[in-house]
Amino acid sequence: MNKIKISLVALITFLVCNASFSQEVNVWKDLSNVTYKIGEDDFGELYLPVFDDKIKKLEGKAITADGYIIPFEGMFKPEHIILSSLPLAECFFCGSGGPETVMEVMLKKPIKYTSKRVQVKGTLVLNSKDPEKLMYILKDAELLTN
Repeated sequence: MNKIKISLVALITFLVCNASFSQEVNVWKDLSNVTYKIGEDDFGELYLPVFDDKIKKLEGKAITADGYIIPFEGMFKPEHIILSSLPLAECFFCGSGGPETVMEVMLKKPIKYTSKRVQVKGTLVLNSKDPEKLMYILKDAELLTN
């Protein structure tokens, strides 16, 4: 009887931990549900993101995202990074990924660049107005793993 109880507790613990990990990793899947409308600014036509309700519910909430730091000239600072859900060769700036696969991350503490996958946690801000910024911004973020 005790073995059954222990096995049941272990199974429930595994399922709960696995479910919460999946939810954190799947934030990119949720963020991919974005469409675009055509707008204009002083320089001409541009695509503006239209966030679905699931994405809007994430705004202002603490989320965890994993991915790769994208180094590019003039933008990498130890406390302001670009995180991509895809490796460098496939990311929005270098490969086939779309703008929904990257986010700006404003870190509380500076970090060192790594080519390894990292995990960060911060407050999600949606940007549909400023074309100089990415559409997803993570503020007050912390590096969880590297």
